[in-house]
Amino acid sequence: MRVTFLAHSGFLVELEELCLLFDWWKGGLPPLPPEKPLLVFASHRHEDHFKPEIFGLDDGSRPVRFLLGKDIRLSERNRANWGLSDETAGHCFSLGGNEAAEPLSGVRVETLPSTDEGVAFLVTAGGQTIYHAGDLHWWHWEGEDKAWNRNMEVSFKRYLEPLRGRRMDLAMVPLDPRLGDAYDWGLSYFLTLARPRRVLPMHQWGDFALTAQFRRKHPAQADMVIPVSREGEHFIF
Repeated sequence: MRVTFLAHSGFLVELEELCLLFDWWKGGLPPLPPEKPLLVFASHRHEDHFKPEIFGLDDGSRPVRFLLGKDIRLSERNRANWGLSDETAGHCFSLGGNEAAEPLSGVRVETLPSTDEGVAFLVTAGGQTIYHAGDLHWWHWEGEDKAWNRNMEVSFKRYLEPLRGRRMDLAMVPLDPRLGDAYDWGLSYFLTLARPRRVLPMHQWGDFALTAQFRRKHPAQADMVIPVSREGEHFIF
């Protein structure tokens, strides 16, 4: 497995038989091997997770399928604004939470609801399982109403429950510095629930030192969390 951190929450995951592109909206995209099918994931419509230019990847050079959170609406108006052809629209799967799809033979995509918008993705392909959280996270904001923050905690834990004990080869999970002292709550809880072999933090807004801070605070979980230090960084697992 070769993984490239593109920017923010964007990753390219290259498996033996296909490529997975998650939430790409900025950062240089490495050359894509033409012999491998491409699955393009956009968890939700926020501009730091989705840009319509992704549909240009369906250029006929390889099989391409798009897995989209349902809030990315393929309305007639949006399709016209995005220059989305009927052929490419036919390659799109619109998914809400707790749904599943098989966009290619031997590939299964499951979704979880998000605590913000859209979905999180769990992909099984080639005997490997990869999780991308999108904006499914424990969003605890200082100054927010206490009842709102409590409801967020309850929703986050409920939405993650299908991952309890689930083995994963790679997980991409937010570690957001804007949350202050609560920056680590979501990732730490995820690591107590699921069974990932390794985690790449995302949604860090360029504050890559936050991973080292997390690892110092949670030494029992540190080995699973791989530091990301720059855009365009490559990882071989």
